[in-house]
Amino acid sequence: MFVSGQTENQYFRLVDSADIHIDTSSEKALSFLEAIPKPIEDFIPGRVAEYYALKALVHDDFNEYTKYHQCSILAIKYAEKEEDFCIAGEASVGIYSNMYFIGKHDAAYEYLAKAREYYKKCDYKYGLIEVTQVEAYAKFLDGDYIACNTFLLSELENYKSIKDDAYYYMFALYMLTSNYIYLDDFKNAHKYFDEFKTLKENNTIAKYNYFSFEGAIHSCFADVFLGKKEIDSTHFYLQNSSKLVDYMSEDALRDYYRLYADVNKYEGNIENTKVYIDSLVLLQNKIHGRTIEASFEVNDSLAKAESELIAQNEKKTFNSFLAGFIVVILLLLSLLSLFYYRKQKSKLDTYSRETDNSLSYLKSNNEQLATKVYGLEEYIKNLKKEVKQISRTECIEHQKEKIKDLYKNLHINSSTLLDKSENHLDLVNELNIEFFRKIEEIYPQLNKSEIIICYYLFMGFPNKEIALFLNTTVRSVESRRYRISKKIDLVNTDTTLVEHLQNTFSSTLKGFQVD
Repeated sequence: MFVSGQTENQYFRLVDSADIHIDTSSEKALSFLEAIPKPIEDFIPGRVAEYYALKALVHDDFNEYTKYHQCSILAIKYAEKEEDFCIAGEASVGIYSNMYFIGKHDAAYEYLAKAREYYKKCDYKYGLIEVTQVEAYAKFLDGDYIACNTFLLSELENYKSIKDDAYYYMFALYMLTSNYIYLDDFKNAHKYFDEFKTLKENNTIAKYNYFSFEGAIHSCFADVFLGKKEIDSTHFYLQNSSKLVDYMSEDALRDYYRLYADVNKYEGNIENTKVYIDSLVLLQNKIHGRTIEASFEVNDSLAKAESELIAQNEKKTFNSFLAGFIVVILLLLSLLSLFYYRKQKSKLDTYSRETDNSLSYLKSNNEQLATKVYGLEEYIKNLKKEVKQISRTECIEHQKEKIKDLYKNLHINSSTLLDKSENHLDLVNELNIEFFRKIEEIYPQLNKSEIIICYYLFMGFPNKEIALFLNTTVRSVESRRYRISKKIDLVNTDTTLVEHLQNTFSSTLKGFQVD
């Protein structure tokens, strides 16, 4: 295969870019993934499982459950080959939730058991917590509110203690609040809703997730008050939901339209009732259309696989026939040698010309691709000038402040740096050239995105600021730090990653001043 060196790293960068954008824009993440040529196994060896795991998250965000399931299965398949058991665990948990939701409980629990085993192999500290919380979510979906609350309350302090990823605590509070609403226990419902609200400004939680859950809670209140015929309270909570409608999932949006239709029907406002029923129908048609489209695409994939299998079987049959034919020809070769030689030579000449034409076509396409990539790299030149200015600053603390300013300007004035196929490492490596030369020499197994995180940790930036620089979440940075520690064999030692970097690369700071 011709993919190697820089070409291979180029496609790895597309996977890194998709990972950076997955929490903020599924559309951008998908565009990076779709830019990787097929077959992807040849272009991103060792990261195919990550590719399918990211693609599954995209389809989950789009509520394309058939595609989500298909990509999750492929993520598990390749994760086992690549021995990336954390990805296998995440994909298994996702399939569990999906299958449980559609009523296939026995099959769902098989995947949950697999997830538990995968997480034990990868030593991901929150893996088993995620497995136990998703079991509580299953009770939540079943409407077994008491059993769900019993489980959540027994684990609530554990969830609260996870400071670097408050999502687990927020999700538990969302389920507790909703459960108590439907149990008609408004005292406890407001207690846990108030606690939920304290997480609004938590930097480890994506705003989209927080507002999505908050909108769903307001809809739960409205649903219960409508059942009690307390119309003023119903309107109050529906108005609160209206402010968050842009963040609602399609399931929550469907409940929102239904509630507004029902309350207007109760009040005798037929025109408004029709408006919300029409909105509900449009939403259902959109979901139905997307489901049909996804089914067609999956069927096309299956048909393609079947065609390839048939072609392979036909090729095997032909090869068997050809072998027998050659045996016969060899027996008659003494009589037909001259004739047979000329006939085969003609066939080989024809085949050779066809092969040369195919190779020329491939070469032409590759040259065009190289030209396009070169054009994209021109974008980096102007940004490098500013980086060189920063590199001349001798004071480390001043340099850190200038790095923050650089990233702040990039976030404001550009949609994203990586949208323009920029290599993030090329931007920062001139800040301390000796550091990047030395770390690539000592740890060639680290990819460029991991080297960038090592540099920021070495310079003393906390996870929150690194997440801001890379336009990702604190949780994502923490996950990558664990992968780096695993790659350089620090997982089972008493030395932290930051201590190791500072001890190993302190010599690269010669010539800099420390305030």
